[in-house]
Amino acid sequence: MSTDLIKIYEKLGSIARDALNYALSIVEPGVPILELCGKIEDRIRQGGAKPAFPANIGINNVAAHYTATVGDSSVIPKGSIVKIDIGAHIDGYIVDTAITVSFNPMYNQLIKAAAKALEAAQLSMKPGVTMSMVGAQIERAIRSFGFKPIENLSGHLIRRYELHAGKSIPNYDNGDRQRILEGEVYAVEPFSTNGAGYVDDSPQVTIYRLMKNPKPKDPHYDVLAYVASEIGPLPFTPRWLVPRFGDAVVSVVDELYNKGYVYGYPVLVEHGKGLVAQVEDTFIITRDGAIPVVNVLSLLK
Repeated sequence: MSTDLIKIYEKLGSIARDALNYALSIVEPGVPILELCGKIEDRIRQGGAKPAFPANIGINNVAAHYTATVGDSSVIPKGSIVKIDIGAHIDGYIVDTAITVSFNPMYNQLIKAAAKALEAAQLSMKPGVTMSMVGAQIERAIRSFGFKPIENLSGHLIRRYELHAGKSIPNYDNGDRQRILEGEVYAVEPFSTNGAGYVDDSPQVTIYRLMKNPKPKDPHYDVLAYVASEIGPLPFTPRWLVPRFGDAVVSVVDELYNKGYVYGYPVLVEHGKGLVAQVEDTFIITRDGAIPVVNVLSLLK
């Protein structure tokens, strides 16, 4: 990896860490989720990057892919466990990180299990190690706390403008014999739960991604072209389009989703209605091991 690229990742790590730290300072019961998402995303922009995807706020049994909707009136509930998953990019180079905060001390062990699993993953990741070997370490750590890993969520190889670039770091030993290579960048995200250990797609979609380059004959070409030029192939929320197109853009995006012009990420919920914790960092694989870009674990100390 070039010195220039390492400097970009160092800057991204600093921006993402600052945004997570800021999120921890403002999240509390009663805070509107719309306000929370907007402030976190603005913090990333103020740092000199762009959000790589909308801020995800996963409450209790919601594991992933929920961001505030236009006009969202929901708030952080009392006694909840809240996952804050954010991404930042500079020129398509991406850092993906997450932390969980609990407003009920009974859930602290669930967070510790995910954190311990991330630590175990970091220690095991080096060139030549298989995906399943890392997954086995994640699973062992989570089960040592008496919880289950979420088996159908995983970490992922990251490439420029590609959040999910093919290879996956499982949260259990799934038998994947693909190997980690020097110079690769991975987001590793253990999810721990006291539920069934897997998630289901809910009917709700709050995050979208452009499926293909728009053509002038496409419906709502102005919206598609704006997304292509301002956001590109990375995930987006209709919230980001409202300043340009007004609230009516919500129904436009819904139409484009139904017609296959944009992809929609379903909100993911724990099958057994179990609570879910997540701790995530992005790692650069060097000859000697995995270097955390954000160092999210230190935020939990």
